[in-house]
Amino acid sequence: MLPSISSHELTERMQKGEKLNLLDVRERIEYHTYNIGGINIPLKDLESSIDDLTYNKTDEIIVICKVGLRSGTAAELLKQKGYQKARNLTGGLLALRKLQS
Repeated sequence: MLPSISSHELTERMQKGEKLNLLDVRERIEYHTYNIGGINIPLKDLESSIDDLTYNKTDEIIVICKVGLRSGTAAELLKQKGYQKARNLTGGLLALRKLQS
């Protein structure tokens, strides 16, 4: 089972001002339309760009997308590449926005 993070936990941590490693795997236009920060590497480019990541393999990385599907795939890819603490945002940014509204 892939580690995940709920929109509730992420919101709490963001409100506390915690420094988070966010990886947004949506397409660039989606990212520029709405984002909560972090690095944007579209899922289709992630495997070829994985060596460009500045995270340590032991850092927690919260992977986000619109509904949690692409980010789940990306988190699994990160895990296969040795990133030990990749976590998928359950329900994606839609769940986060719903919680915050």
